[in-house]
Amino acid sequence: MQATATQVSKTPKEFLKDFFGFDGFKGNQEPVIQSILEGNDCFVIMPTGAGKSLCFQLPAMMMEGTAIVISPLIALMKNQVDNLRGFSMQNGLAHFLNSSLSKGEFNQVVSDLLEAKTKLLYIAPETLKKPETIEILSKIKVSFVAVDEAHCISEWGHDFRPEYRKIKQMVKEIGDIPILALTATATPKVQYDIQKNLNMLDAELFKSSFNRSNLYYSVRPKGRKDVVHKEIISFIKQHNNSSGIIYCLSRKKVEEISEMLQRNGIKALPYHAGLDAKLRAQHQDDFLMENCDVIVATIAFGMGIDKPDVRYVIHYDVPKSLEGYYQETGRAGRDGLRGDCLLFYNPNDIEKLEKFMKDKPVAEQEIGGLLIAETAAFAESSQCRRKFLLHYFGETFEESRCEAMCDNCAHPKPKRDVSNELKIAIECMLEMKGEFSLNHIVNFIIGNKSDAQIKDYHHESYPTFGRGKDQDKLFYKSIIRLALVHGFLNKNIEKYGLLSVNELGKEYLKNAKPIEMAVDVEFESISDEDYENFRLESVCDEVLFSDLKDLRRKVAHELGLPPYVIFQDPSLEDMAIKYPITLEELANINGVGKNKALKYGAKFLSYIEKYVKDNEIERPLDVVLKGNSERSAKRVNIILNIDKQVDLPEIASQLKISFEELLEELTQIVNTGTKLNIRYFLDPIIDEDLQDEIIDYFKNNDEEDLDAAVDHFDGEFDWAELKLMHLQFLSDVAN
Repeated sequence: MQATATQVSKTPKEFLKDFFGFDGFKGNQEPVIQSILEGNDCFVIMPTGAGKSLCFQLPAMMMEGTAIVISPLIALMKNQVDNLRGFSMQNGLAHFLNSSLSKGEFNQVVSDLLEAKTKLLYIAPETLKKPETIEILSKIKVSFVAVDEAHCISEWGHDFRPEYRKIKQMVKEIGDIPILALTATATPKVQYDIQKNLNMLDAELFKSSFNRSNLYYSVRPKGRKDVVHKEIISFIKQHNNSSGIIYCLSRKKVEEISEMLQRNGIKALPYHAGLDAKLRAQHQDDFLMENCDVIVATIAFGMGIDKPDVRYVIHYDVPKSLEGYYQETGRAGRDGLRGDCLLFYNPNDIEKLEKFMKDKPVAEQEIGGLLIAETAAFAESSQCRRKFLLHYFGETFEESRCEAMCDNCAHPKPKRDVSNELKIAIECMLEMKGEFSLNHIVNFIIGNKSDAQIKDYHHESYPTFGRGKDQDKLFYKSIIRLALVHGFLNKNIEKYGLLSVNELGKEYLKNAKPIEMAVDVEFESISDEDYENFRLESVCDEVLFSDLKDLRRKVAHELGLPPYVIFQDPSLEDMAIKYPITLEELANINGVGKNKALKYGAKFLSYIEKYVKDNEIERPLDVVLKGNSERSAKRVNIILNIDKQVDLPEIASQLKISFEELLEELTQIVNTGTKLNIRYFLDPIIDEDLQDEIIDYFKNNDEEDLDAAVDHFDGEFDWAELKLMHLQFLSDVAN
């Protein structure tokens, strides 16, 4: 594949700092980006929250042409476009094409594409397949194609989209273009299916660990409704008004749970596709703004937002697949602090899910059945849940590394050596000679003559039939799952998960070593006292931490901003450890820096100083001060010219920079806390009463969602005009 030329001479790390403001890359980001810059096909598997988006956003900005990002969700596209536009002030830098656009908006996107203004174009697969879309894209230089949420390509993925399987064919119509496929959840089978479908079997593979070490996984029995409801209320109240998500499979259940929580004094709201779009958006905003603590939702919620301080995810209903479970639990703890993942499990829910598929094609039923069975195995397992989950994604994990961050490791059930029973299971499977389902194998081992498949294969006549009859079905299900996790068995995904013994399993028969397993795999209720023992201990001052969260909420409410935009939880926790009382000390707090210290720090410093004095606290002496950098001469020039009320395009011309670059400089100036007055430029183009209307809109909406603002005003103002109004708003209110 020919390398695609880059537009800038900076290194990826320099561009990362200058454009996105980050000091360094995470995980595999840098090698992935370098490979894309060299024009290679790449397949990237990164867990939720590990920074997949940057892998295509940064090279797109550096390379000549437009990068096409194929994405399955409108909300996800919009969120990423809004975020990108927050880093750069050019209206056409990033766009999306999907069914939500008006004709005027569509024409604007096309115009910006043809004028080479657009570096990133997000597009739905259904839109990409249209002939008119292919025609437009054939006229522009495409740097590369990124397939986000690539698991949708595979029928084995948890969110199958038929149009995704036609992507390679559609891309070929545009030209010979490098392809980047990205996903957070790909089993070895799904990985192969994706690469084969995209004709990129030789692509460079970048696979990060799926382990989210800060997430605590637990499963509780789902019994009587009133008991489960009480457990949920207790669980939420133990999390001290933190943000959380509860997932349900039906809209009816979403409404029921949210109403139950509201009645019990918990600030909860429902979110599902049956709600009016405006109400749904309002509920999402309320969650972001911390006007509500809990969102009760169907799986539609969470894909289009990135709220870093979600402290827990509860699954009221069992998920349809482990891929779905992993994605949804991955929305907890994105800020690196602890996140609790609680699953309520009832085997009857598994039966209901299987009944839902009865009208689907047989092949789809068998695929769905296998995915559901894997989820059931995870819930029923007495092994380390992290080990089980990572094994499902093809990753080896020593359960000692779990460090009691799952219920089975934190509260291990009694174990005993099961090497003899494990040998019985392997010997039975070898005598069966072939590949069989888990249930068939277990029925053979325990001697269940009534099973139809046993009769069909005449397995009741085999010498080893019934060798494990002294144990029940549940026990030998656990034995087979144990053999799988230890790598003694192969699972043929092409044949819907049929199992067979591999060479490692045969070797174990020759040289068997003791292997322990929990004999008791029945679910046990966990008391409130036990749950308190799960809480992550913190060295921070919990009282001060709680007080600072309350103060943050008040400040955010005053400014009309989501609380986490002010300071994120790790920053507040660091403050509750180091007790900063000067701007310099605050600037060195985790995730703060000079700009945020200047913009939002005064009330926090005042509160902390009083708290330290009132409680006679001896502050730590290891607060290292950061160096301060002066404003560049260019920014000083801009500020002076604005003070003289020089026309903004004239300022850009004098400095020999584009208007886009000027807007970027203005954003940086405002973000450092400098107050600007550009109303002299805005007044002639936007009436005063309309300016007031725009300001009112910004006060009540997410500060980064300028694209939504364009939609809200029906295109009456273009993106650049609203960006300038937003800068004036921030300067007036936040500075």
